[in-house]
Amino acid sequence: MRAMFRTCASLVLFTTPMFAAGSDDVPVLNVTPVCRGIAQQAMDPSETGGPDLGISQCLASEQEVRRELAQKWPSFASVDKLHCTQETKMGGEPSYTDLITCLEMARDVRTMHVPRDQSDQIEK
Repeated sequence: MRAMFRTCASLVLFTTPMFAAGSDDVPVLNVTPVCRGIAQQAMDPSETGGPDLGISQCLASEQEVRRELAQKWPSFASVDKLHCTQETKMGGEPSYTDLITCLEMARDVRTMHVPRDQSDQIEK
């Protein structure tokens, strides 16, 4: 019984990253913590609206970046999507702005290292 449980558990642990990596959807990020931090840093007693206004502006901006990211998502290489998503989540305060910046930089570096006549054959 224990051997069967270990085998099943190992199979689940082994295959879960493959399914996650195969997903081609824009990840869902909790951007509230990063927006809260940005609003607190930008708080100035002379500002009107206070931190709530700053948080709501940040959240709106992040959702706009997510919409842009969703449009561009299919054009990024799968390996870059996986790497950048993991890197963005690593710090504990992910943002769509960080994710799209990472993906665009990875794409640009990849195209810099490919001769012009082969640039249309870059893995997507």
